[in-house]
Amino acid sequence: MLTTDFVPGSPVWLDLGSPEPDAARSFYCALFGWTFDSLGPEAGNHGLFRLGDRTVGGLGPPTEEGAAPAWTVHFATGDIDATTDRARQAGGSVRFGPVDVFTHGRTSGLTDPTGARFAARQPLGTSGLGAVTVPGALCWTELLSTDPAAAKRFYRSVFGWQEQDVPFGDTTYTVVTPDGGGTDSGQGGIIQLLADQAATGLGSQWLPYFEVPDTDAAIAGAQRLGATVRAPAEEAHGVGRFAQLTDPHGAAFAVITTAAPGD
Repeated sequence: MLTTDFVPGSPVWLDLGSPEPDAARSFYCALFGWTFDSLGPEAGNHGLFRLGDRTVGGLGPPTEEGAAPAWTVHFATGDIDATTDRARQAGGSVRFGPVDVFTHGRTSGLTDPTGARFAARQPLGTSGLGAVTVPGALCWTELLSTDPAAAKRFYRSVFGWQEQDVPFGDTTYTVVTPDGGGTDSGQGGIIQLLADQAATGLGSQWLPYFEVPDTDAAIAGAQRLGATVRAPAEEAHGVGRFAQLTDPHGAAFAVITTAAPGD
């Protein structure tokens, strides 16, 4: 499970690039009960989503020319320069960086060999997200990949992730944990992108999962606010009930009600 005891390779930050930040702010605040703190024009009109007094993500206009609306998952590193070099050597591409994010840390925008975008972040003044796993916060990260085998090789080289393959319907789901993590420290998964999704033009991408008290209620609420259901709700024994959505501006995310222990 995700924790805020960030170790190298674990999800440490999450931000949304949206062409309509004000509308995106209204959507997510209404859906998850978040508030928003603007950092002002000097920060490029970026700001922070908060759950109570804890930060759960960032929001701003896209910082890369031509970038589609999307949530970007940032993975922690103790040495951003070395991680950026490893990503390049492993067949990934560097979209930008490393760059300073004020006094909070240093970040690189990276793309894996299958086309999925993500970021690496070396925390400095700010350690990372203030809340995870609780309702309204990030609780899981998932890579939908056109080539899971290539993706696993890449992230193993860059972050040293450990992997466990488990059956999932007609396919295999790979649970990933940070280097040295145990079976209870799973932080995300890698799964084959479905053929019908690929047929629509969808490519490899990282998908953030947000914990919610009731998946079906969250879906209904999101639809009332203008979201689209990308993959309908389903239940997985021991995992929970989850669904994939697209916000009104095109950014994909998922919601899940995690199964209680023993369910």
